[in-house]
Amino acid sequence: AKLTEDYQRQPVKPVLDGEPVYEDHPLHFAPQDHSHSVAADCRRAAYWNLFQGAFGHTYGHHSIWQMFAEGRGPVNGPLMTWREALVQPGAQQMRHARQLLESRPFLTRIPDDNLIVPSSPPTAVPGAGRYRFVATRCSDGSYLMVYAPVGRTFRVQLDSLSGDQAVAWWYDPRTGEAQRLGEFESTGEREFTPPSRGEVLDWVLVIDDAARGFDPPGAVSLVD
Repeated sequence: AKLTEDYQRQPVKPVLDGEPVYEDHPLHFAPQDHSHSVAADCRRAAYWNLFQGAFGHTYGHHSIWQMFAEGRGPVNGPLMTWREALVQPGAQQMRHARQLLESRPFLTRIPDDNLIVPSSPPTAVPGAGRYRFVATRCSDGSYLMVYAPVGRTFRVQLDSLSGDQAVAWWYDPRTGEAQRLGEFESTGEREFTPPSRGEVLDWVLVIDDAARGFDPPGAVSLVD
């Protein structure tokens, strides 16, 4: 919400969340009560920020910032050494966000949560807290994307798409793989249910103007 507020200032200036949640960080600095963050927490922060107007993203790990290793005094209970942390799931999954965004026209993308049709109650969709859905689209109508932080059915407004026909895909933020949903008319509202349901099973819905003939999301970079 803070990033959106800053992005909406005039004139628009670059916005960045300089320190989102670190992977394996003690939540609320009280791991005995709240445990530690996981890769899903880091993915949510990345897609929330990037879809809401951030010009980049930062990733951190609780063991890496302090370069924790055997023989060094730990700070706030690191779960592993910094070398082990280099291959944690969240660290490996950050590249999938970049691959997704670079596979579609990049500099004309804008945030637009109005694509998400509120449910009853709206705390389900677009959700609240860590289950908040966010959306982005190309200003020329060539594509839109919705980040679903939880496997929950939702509806999308399609009228912003430029063509008469749309092609939809599910993009997996954990693996970078895309599944083609099919083609349909790009008008009105349409309901979508992610391939899997669960609290940490997030997905990105990508809907393209079929006439643009884009490759699967994440497959080919359009950035030189």
